[in-house]
Parts: sequence; C-alpha cells; structure tokens
Amino acid sequence: MRGSRLDTNNHKAFSRFCLPLHEKCGLGPEFAYRVARGEAVTSQTGLPFKLVRPLDFVVIADHAENIGIYDYLDRRDSILKESEIGRKWLEYFDAGEGIKAAYEWSAFNAKGEDPIQSPEMRFRVWEQVIENAERYNEPGIFTAFIGYEWTSGPGSNNLHRNVVFRDGGERVRQVVPFSAFDSDDPEDLWQHLNDYEAKTGGRVFSIPHNGNLSNGMMFMLETFAGERFDEAYAKRRQRFERVVEVTQPKGTGEAHPLLSPDDEFADFELIDKSNLTGTVPKTPEMLKTEYAREALKLGLAEQARLGVNPYKFGMIGSTDSHNAIPSTREENWFGKIHFVEPSPHRRDGYFIESEVDPAYSIRDIDMGASGLAAVWATENTRAAIWDAFARREVYATTGTRLRVRVFAGWDFQEAEVHRPDFAQQGYARGVPMGGDLRPGPEGAAPTFMVRALRDPDGANLDRIQIIKGWLDAGGESRERIYDVAVSGDRRIDADGRARDPVGTTVDVVNATYTNDIGVAVLSAYWKDPEFHPGQHAFYYVRVIEIPTPRWTAYDAKYFGIEMPEGTAMVVTDRAYTSPIWYTQAN
Repeated sequence: MRGSRLDTNNHKAFSRFCLPLHEKCGLGPEFAYRVARGEAVTSQTGLPFKLVRPLDFVVIADHAENIGIYDYLDRRDSILKESEIGRKWLEYFDAGEGIKAAYEWSAFNAKGEDPIQSPEMRFRVWEQVIENAERYNEPGIFTAFIGYEWTSGPGSNNLHRNVVFRDGGERVRQVVPFSAFDSDDPEDLWQHLNDYEAKTGGRVFSIPHNGNLSNGMMFMLETFAGERFDEAYAKRRQRFERVVEVTQPKGTGEAHPLLSPDDEFADFELIDKSNLTGTVPKTPEMLKTEYAREALKLGLAEQARLGVNPYKFGMIGSTDSHNAIPSTREENWFGKIHFVEPSPHRRDGYFIESEVDPAYSIRDIDMGASGLAAVWATENTRAAIWDAFARREVYATTGTRLRVRVFAGWDFQEAEVHRPDFAQQGYARGVPMGGDLRPGPEGAAPTFMVRALRDPDGANLDRIQIIKGWLDAGGESRERIYDVAVSGDRRIDADGRARDPVGTTVDVVNATYTNDIGVAVLSAYWKDPEFHPGQHAFYYVRVIEIPTPRWTAYDAKYFGIEMPEGTAMVVTDRAYTSPIWYTQAN
C-alpha cells in the first residue's frame, strides 16, 4: 500500500506489497517497472491496463539460464548467429514461430543443458538488469531490487528460486547470475550466494517457488545427492531461504485436504496433477513434501533431531508473471503470460498441455489470480525491506491488499488488542510474525494479539484463524486450527471452531458481490489452551475474506460466455502470516 503508514507510537512501520516478477515476453523490463509504479499501459495483446494502486517494491527476476535470450532473439542479435541452435531459433522468429524456440529452450532447461553457451551474453544482460533496477529504484518512494531466477527443474520438477540482493550495483556487478546450467542442486546455489557475501560484503537470499509442481522434491528430507540432512545443511538452508512462496497463479501451496482433512479451507486454488511439464503424475505420497504447512511440521521434527530447523521459513506470495503485468485482482487479472491475457478464448486454453495424458495438463482456468508479498518494514528502501524479509516479518496474500499483524508473548491481556500502542507493546513484550518465542515463566502459556484490516478496495473479512503445529510426546507432528475471531453473531465453540459459514453475497451470473456480510476489521486475543512447554511448536495466522467472484466469473460476464462445467467461479481470498516458533528449553 504505497505511502500508507501505520503509526504505532514511537514504532513506525510500513505494510508493503510487492511481487517477484519474471520477464519472458515481448515487453521489456522498463515496461514492467512502469506498470508496477502505477502507469497506464497497453499490454502485449493490445489491451489497456493500470493497477488500481501502485506497488511499493518489485523484483524483476529473469531466468538466469540464457538470461535475456528472448530479447536477443527479438532483436536478432548477432551473438545468436555464433551457434547452430541460435541460428535455428532466429529462423523461427523470422517465420513468426517464436513459440517453437520457447518450447525447445524449455526442453534444454529441463535437461540442464546450455544451448547457447555465451558468457558474453550473460555479462551484457546482467549489466543491463542492474542498470534498470538502479534507474527505477527511488528510496522512500519505490524500491527496485536487483535479482534473478535460478530455474532448476530436474526431471521437470519445479525447484525454482528467486535470488534477491540487498545491495546496489557496485557490489552485485562483481558476480553474474548462477544458473541451473551451472548446477541444479540448491546447495550449489547457496554456496554461490555464500561466496558472493564473502567476496563483496553484501547480502543475498533465495526464495523457493511454491512446491506443488515439484512432485515431492521441494521439501524432501534428503539432500539433492540423496543424503539425510545434517546440521550444516540445515543451517545453510535456514540462512539463505528465509521465506517461501506459498501462493502464485500456478497453485497455492499452503495446505492440502489430503494432508489436513479437518481444514475446510485447505482446498484452495490447488494445482496438483503432475510436475511442471505434465509428464509425471502426482501421487499422494508426494504431497507431504510439497506443501508449506507440512514442511513446517517436518522442520520441527528435524529440529528435534539435529538441533536446527531446515524449514524455518516465512511465507509470501507472488505473481510469477511472464507478461510484465503484475495483476492480482480478480476483476482485472491479466494472466501469467501474454496468451492468458483476457479474451473469450482463455476459457479453452492450456497453460501446460501434457503430451502424456490430458489429465496432467494445466488449463488456463485452473490458474489463480495470485499473489502478493507484504512486509512490515521501517521504510521503503532496499535495506529496510530486505531486512524485513530476513527476519521473516512478512506475509502472503492471495492477491488482495488486506493487512494483518500478530504478536506473541507471555503476559498480553485481552483488552490490549485495542490499545493505540498495540504494536509498540507487541514489540516491547513479545515477538512479531517470523520471530522466536523463548520459554516463558513456569506455568504460563503463549498469548497472541492479532489485528486484521480488509483491503479498502476489496471484500470484508470472515474470520481470523491460528494454525498450530507441534511435536507430541512421541515425536509425531500434529496440527490444529483455531478460529480466534469471526464476523457477525456466529460463535466459536468450546473446541475452538466456528462451524457456521459466513455465507455468500456472490451473484455469479453478474460477477458481483456486496459487503453486507463480514466486517472490515477483526481483532483477536488468544491463549493456547493446550500448551506444553516441552514441545516444539509453530503458530501462524490465516485471515479469510468473504466469498467474491473469481476471475472466471468476470470473464464469463464480460465476454458473454459460459465456462466449462466444474470451473471454479467463486474465490475466498486470504492471507497467511509467517509463523512464530516456540522452541523448548534445552
């Protein structure tokens, strides 16, 4: 929310919204920066677009593998004529068949083979990436991070990471992007990042993509080489992967109904058919090491074994956009790539069409209008926002700009949720999202203060939930959901759940809704009723909005078309905060 400050007495913080944005389209990075800053533009398909509200910061992260290849093809750069495959792809472009080059490049990338092998192109493009970010970075007004995407995809299983630097060009230009052609092992990427910090004195981290297209690889309990985690591995992963993307157009990866059968909100924008190319089917046993909540639970078990939690991460969302347009609003969603921009034909299109089995394909209508990263930072600068990520004081939204804040401590009282110095007290006597709650006084249980505010241009709030995960006395991981605040006159039962749904005002045919249900603001005080000081645990907040029309409903109304049977037409957007961890006394 650009320029909107929360005054919390002497502690001033900004709730900032952004997205990692990937560039693979006919529009350049300058176009993407202009869109993010709120300019009106014309999309690649000739449609007008403008954000309802500008973003505060952005990471334009091109794929490190042959970085800039599409721009070089579009400009018919002479570097490409130096290789046989480059000449072939130029012929495709001259014939108006550039998509063939894209598919062939993807096939090389899946095999980890560099088809171009041009260090000169990598250096040249990286310098331009840095120059673009430096030109658009305006401290205090708009932050443009320098970054790229490491696109590891062994067996077409998605292990992609976005690499984000805290530093400016004087440091970052001392290295070039580390690509999956260098290695598709995450440990080698982390070593590269470690070497960068040692060489330059700078700071950098990587952000894993949502794990639902990794076919069980993203949060597996062994290294890429097949070894069981050790302490050194856990420390390095925790150091360089402070946050994880849990929601974006090609799936939301917070929870899954098969893993969390008691969670009625777990079935949200799921894409769980196959891997990234639709070549290997998903099996139920893969799910446990793909979804964030399960990974957080696995991390507790590893912490008990190793003394270090490899899966101690905060949660963010992003658009993973490839058309230079960072859209997340349902009524204004411009898709993930230019051929999924608004048209009457995207109801029938395929984002990934499987050649193995149609059941493994990802249709355009399967994708969601998601998501955004929100941070609590002291100012809109690279350093302050990067530091917020590093301390995990961040949260994900599935596209709306609702605000949520949570503190955990040992002596908060219920009335304090409404204090004007709510945040000041939270920081002084507790820890925020992303923090560590150390053991408290004997006999005490953790207390939580939560506030949530709806997107001023969006839907009312249904409820606030706290999701707890812990290790029981036998070392088994458990989870439980608590409704801690609900709208209307509904009640929360003794078991901590509100069974009555909020209802709906959605008119699917006309793609409308009203805020006659729900509330604009919710606050909650909660004390863990089943706390055991000898058990590792985490707690995170999930805020659920009232139902609204999904982008498919807006398309149906605008274009006067019918969607295929079974298409989701209603969405319940939400936010996921980073967890707060409780670690037992040693």
